[in-house]
Amino acid sequence: MNILVLGSGGREHAFAYKLCESTRSENLYVAPGNAGTDKIAQNVPIGVNDFPAIKEFVKEKNIHMVVVGPEDPLVRGIYDFFANDEALKNVMVIGPSSNGAKLEGSKERAKEFMSAHGIPTAAYQSFTADTLVEGKAFLETLQAPYVLKADGLAAGKGVLILKDLNEAKTELENMLTHSKFGAASEKVVIEEFLDGIELSVFVLTDGKNYKILPTAKDYKRIGEGDTGLNTGGMGAISPVPFADQAFMQKIEERIVKPTVNGLQTEEIEYKGFIFIGLIKVDGDPFVIEYNVRMGDPETEVVLPRIKTDLVSLLEATATQSLDAVALEIDERAATTVMAVSGGYPEAYEKGKEITGIERIGTSIVFHAGTTISNGNVVTSGGRVLAVTSLDKDFRRALEKSYENLDEISFDKMYFRKDIGFDL
Repeated sequence: MNILVLGSGGREHAFAYKLCESTRSENLYVAPGNAGTDKIAQNVPIGVNDFPAIKEFVKEKNIHMVVVGPEDPLVRGIYDFFANDEALKNVMVIGPSSNGAKLEGSKERAKEFMSAHGIPTAAYQSFTADTLVEGKAFLETLQAPYVLKADGLAAGKGVLILKDLNEAKTELENMLTHSKFGAASEKVVIEEFLDGIELSVFVLTDGKNYKILPTAKDYKRIGEGDTGLNTGGMGAISPVPFADQAFMQKIEERIVKPTVNGLQTEEIEYKGFIFIGLIKVDGDPFVIEYNVRMGDPETEVVLPRIKTDLVSLLEATATQSLDAVALEIDERAATTVMAVSGGYPEAYEKGKEITGIERIGTSIVFHAGTTISNGNVVTSGGRVLAVTSLDKDFRRALEKSYENLDEISFDKMYFRKDIGFDL
């Protein structure tokens, strides 16, 4: 089978890595890819939102399956673009329709969906620049801390959690009238703060059937002890130790089933991944958000634990026969630690040469923000490499990741030394 993966991060390198393991994977392409995917697949210089160029490439290379990594092309309707084109409609696209992608593309839409289908989540209201006064008044009815979410896509950075009421009012104004997050914050969802411990649950669904994939917990803050600015993710662990069988049963009954049933009830075309961001409050799960693709860096710990042939799993998703495939999971724990550029998530320099990757043998190095320059692997993003390890428990796996990170070097490289500190 000829397969095209769209994206350029650690998530896409992890997909390419697993797809390569399949005997059914014939020719594997990644657009645009990175220095890591370049070693195991063929990189293609096409942007993830350049649908006409993607179409021509798919036709030229006789691509059978397109695996969509990031959210942007899904929200922009790449699934529908293929489904409505006579030349492309038989290509399997792993990802939801644009209607399904609204669950991530609009925080308000996600909240309305949860409310309609009885899925537990925090109380909320939505506001625009025209209702700024009402928004400030609503903040006064809540207890601190205050949660402000840009309605649209903001590259994982559109959520503010603030302890001071006046600061929350100022930031609401900045979002709505001063475009703090651009068009993404033309509408802002304000919701009550839920106090608990977070985890991520990943579901693969063909629109009727579903498989619950391994759980994961990621660490978003740049600083140790979960301090400082939010990032795209500094590390992750799978499985989540506190997600025992009883808790997972609550998640399946109260959240996963109503979500998949809701998709069917609303006749939403959905063949792909659902990332459910959850929080455990007094033993009960509540949904913080939906994403309509795999998370990053969670993918780098979830996919390595899947033993079932990934091509077969994704094909069953596309053909609505997921119920016929058995999902086999590696019992070992997986951890990943992200090495980032100095200064990230604010201003940082690119083009720093990376050394030591070739010395890593007991971990998997997934490239996130890398490229090749003059024959050398250099940094090209804020999050640069994810070092993933498997072992019998997460502490041993983490030891392995940290030992191997010591072998890798680039100017101003930084990583958190406390991933898993709260477990």
